[in-house]
Amino acid sequence: MSALTAARPSMVRSYHATTGGGIDGLSLRTHAPRAPGEGEVAVAVHAISLSFRELLVLRGQYVLPVKPDVIPVSDGAGEVVAVGPGVRRVGPGDRVTATLFPRWMDGPLEPAHLPQLGGSLDGMLTELAILPEDALVPVPDHLSYAEAATLPCAAVTAWNALTGDGRGVRRGQTVLATGSGGVSLFAVQFAGLLGARVIATTSRADKEQRLRELGADEVINYRDIPDWHTTARELTAGRGVDRVVDTAGTLEQSLKSLAVDGHIALVGSVSGNWPPIDPRLLFGAAATVRALAVGSRAQFIAMNEVITAHRLRPVLDQVFPFEEAAAAYRYYESASPFGKVTIRIR
Repeated sequence: MSALTAARPSMVRSYHATTGGGIDGLSLRTHAPRAPGEGEVAVAVHAISLSFRELLVLRGQYVLPVKPDVIPVSDGAGEVVAVGPGVRRVGPGDRVTATLFPRWMDGPLEPAHLPQLGGSLDGMLTELAILPEDALVPVPDHLSYAEAATLPCAAVTAWNALTGDGRGVRRGQTVLATGSGGVSLFAVQFAGLLGARVIATTSRADKEQRLRELGADEVINYRDIPDWHTTARELTAGRGVDRVVDTAGTLEQSLKSLAVDGHIALVGSVSGNWPPIDPRLLFGAAATVRALAVGSRAQFIAMNEVITAHRLRPVLDQVFPFEEAAAAYRYYESASPFGKVTIRIR
């Protein structure tokens, strides 16, 4: 196939940002597109999705390197419009998304895998992204571009949290997901599909029924019950839950809710606070605590097989036009959305 096609635009628009510059530092620019090189693919991006990671990048708080003047956002989906020499797996017209870590194909995370879209590499908040062929993952046929754009960070993280420790969730076990952010909503959906009993926590009464509709068997409102771990143990007849997907950094309560030989997938801390932990809590539960960094391409593909088989649909909250990307960031930051905030490009 030719490296160029008639579908590739003559000019494209991309947002740029500097880490630490905040949302006000986003700038929209027009430039000539680069043709895909050896092993590269040009993707006309149709939708992108925001995650908490994107706020950390703009705030200067992201744990991995961010290059100056980066095109931000790791999560997007679109259509292949041109391919470079040597590309064999995809062609023009294919619907694709990409892994957050383009070099992490399978196995454990290693230093060579750490370059990431929207960080040390340019990301997806652009009309045309040039991506390595190996990073691309086909979009499930039943999903829209906006739905597919929600998968690379939040969904893969949730899938890794439930399956990536070598044992995975087993039918009949109990999984607890903290909060109602993007990772937690996917965790509730996936855990139910894997045959687990699901407990979710939230701070808002209006979200309780929506969590149940997604598959939560029990919902604990931690505003009403600050010591929510006690209720989690009561709901399991004192035994505790087998696995916690902790997206809030509430590690002490997660440990107190855990069954012996239980597993905590530590995703992060929305508050940014990391209180000290008494090591006796770890030993008391013989607990495994595993910090996550999204997941590999192999995990992404395995997750998509389950999504396709069960016709699972991601939860969307709001869709913003490309020209209002800054408004989308501000809404995501302040509105406590239920579901993913996406930006429609075309």
